[in-house]
Amino acid sequence: MKLECKIEEIKNRISQVEKITGKNLTLPVLNSILLIASGKSLKLRATNLSLGIEVEIPTKVEKEGIVAISGAILNGIFSNVFQNENVLLESMDGNLFIQTKKSKIKLKGQPHDDFPTIPRVVGVSFDIDSKKLIDGIKSVCYSSSVSDIKPEISSVFIYTDEDSLVFVSTDSFRLAEKKIKVKGFPEISGILIPFKNIAEILRVFGESPSLITVCFNKNQISFSAENIYLTSRIIDGIFPDYRQIIPKNSTTNAVLLKQDLLNSLKLSNIFSDKFNQVNLKISPKEKVFELSSAHNDIGENKTYVDAAMTGESIELGFNYKYFLDCFQSITTDSISIRLSGSLSPLVISPVSDTSFIYLIMPMNR
Repeated sequence: MKLECKIEEIKNRISQVEKITGKNLTLPVLNSILLIASGKSLKLRATNLSLGIEVEIPTKVEKEGIVAISGAILNGIFSNVFQNENVLLESMDGNLFIQTKKSKIKLKGQPHDDFPTIPRVVGVSFDIDSKKLIDGIKSVCYSSSVSDIKPEISSVFIYTDEDSLVFVSTDSFRLAEKKIKVKGFPEISGILIPFKNIAEILRVFGESPSLITVCFNKNQISFSAENIYLTSRIIDGIFPDYRQIIPKNSTTNAVLLKQDLLNSLKLSNIFSDKFNQVNLKISPKEKVFELSSAHNDIGENKTYVDAAMTGESIELGFNYKYFLDCFQSITTDSISIRLSGSLSPLVISPVSDTSFIYLIMPMNR
């Protein structure tokens, strides 16, 4: 292999790919980035067996070849050594030689024959604006379970409902649902993307301004755009029928400014106990919307928030961290809170925006 390319371009791509390298003691080659020079491009590949990525850099290839190099070492070199100039890459005897005007580096390669292939997913496909896809995933992924004990809820669930692509996550204590308007999509009964792969999908495509082509079958899903191809395994499971736990009616309703509620929650947090519990009291007749918290070693706090309220009086406790998480998904100035009893979930949604809904189960310790 022998080629020359701009340092900045390969540096950015190596940084992108290196984060998906595996840390596998039984298959050390997974720690590597596979460099493939062929035709008119340099391809960089990495995989941890659950995720796989291939990025392509158009360049002039003088000699074709393949070499596998430690991803961490390669990323460390390009992050710290080079300036904005061209770099010459050449492989000989399984090693990689890197040369610029001021540096000459030799890196020992690893046997690349055992490097897994990045599968080309064949199945149902559709194109989606990258902003819509990223918005849908980011709006719900924080509600996923971080434990693998129940893989079906340690995921982001995606399906179509009429003219919407629906994103859902839950850890059984809270649930987030986001609907994105789409047209001409194939029917999708359900895709479960592992939670541990979500961060990389967001990182790789978060800044992509173009359309993303998504293709999936029962085992894998792929995302491709702008010389980037990323694959993820799909969880084999059934997502809970969450719609049956969303209350159809409410007995207590409140509308208040998002910033007022956010400030009050942050203050209540200081006094919350080890279970992160904050207590909520809504009394429409007395015109009271109260947040309170108490800590044996710190003290107590009660904060009153201006709100428009209707319905019955109610008191319950909830985990304030769960409430704070949903603010990133709400872009309106006002928030609606609906309740249907102290044992039913809080239903939170943006005012005049039906695309997002968030549920928190109460806690009464």
